[in-house]
Amino acid sequence: MTHYKNRAVILNRRPQGEIQEGDLEITEKPVRELKEGEVLAKTLWLSLDPYMRPRMNDSKGYMDPIGIGEVIVGEVVARIEESRSDKYQVGDLITCYSGWQEYAVFPDKADMVYKIEEKPGVPLQAYLGVAGMPGRTGYCGLMYVGKPKAGETVVVSAASGPVGTVVGQTAKKEGCRAVGVAGGPEKCRYVVEELGFDACVDYKAGNLEEDLKAACPDGIDIYFENVGGAVTRAVAPLLNEGARVPICGYVSAYNAEDPSKVETPFHVLKALDPVPEHRFFLVTEWQDKHQEITRILADRVASGELKYRETIAEGLENAPEAFKGMLKGKNFGKQLVHVAD
Repeated sequence: MTHYKNRAVILNRRPQGEIQEGDLEITEKPVRELKEGEVLAKTLWLSLDPYMRPRMNDSKGYMDPIGIGEVIVGEVVARIEESRSDKYQVGDLITCYSGWQEYAVFPDKADMVYKIEEKPGVPLQAYLGVAGMPGRTGYCGLMYVGKPKAGETVVVSAASGPVGTVVGQTAKKEGCRAVGVAGGPEKCRYVVEELGFDACVDYKAGNLEEDLKAACPDGIDIYFENVGGAVTRAVAPLLNEGARVPICGYVSAYNAEDPSKVETPFHVLKALDPVPEHRFFLVTEWQDKHQEITRILADRVASGELKYRETIAEGLENAPEAFKGMLKGKNFGKQLVHVAD
């Protein structure tokens, strides 16, 4: 028998609204022996992302729900500890979707596993943030769905998070005016002073519609949707003719007790005349560009051109509380869990 013991966070019962005590549970089991063609990976860093919350519900969305008793989904940076494969060597660093657990066994033919090409000046955890899935989401959604042109105004909600961070800084690089929406004066100051956006509107200040209008005197050409709700309603009247709306998600609705009764961005946008070009997208649409875009973003991190912030929770046992806080915007920048060195 292997001497490894695996702690994992599993879905114990489906949350009704906000996650409560007992919805998630930590289990511990021995790790089984490897078969030929398999590897054992040790989680070093765990990414916490909003999409995990809808998957805890018993409803079919763009991804299957997590089963009761199953490990919570999520991307990690991991190190290969044992290998019975020629494809991976012990010590290789990878990103994979092994979820909220300390160890994972998987076949060397598993999908969505990528070796990390380490670069000086790019910390490992950045491959889960601005140089990882959230960064690629921001980049692809803006460039391939939003299709920015120099001189246009780009608005992004959740602007200080890893997706919004990349959207705004990429928009500036493309010659656009970048306007963020974030919660609280500290996040708004950071978005303008450190990330280099032209303006940032504090949705908690109580004057969202007026402040957004003042920040976008020429209207809005691209709205990158992360939040939904009041932000979408404030953006809608300011959308210019020919505007594009890449819809990444709408985190404001993820804790709703009855998701079927939520007003989504699609309801708001379809009520406009004319209806702006808009669509929901998944970063996996550009999976064939995974390594290429990761390199672009990692190079920008290494050069200091792409700036970002992180909030780090220590230990797998603290992942549930960190996740609940992230859904309420308590984190600043990318929310990570440091699991092991």
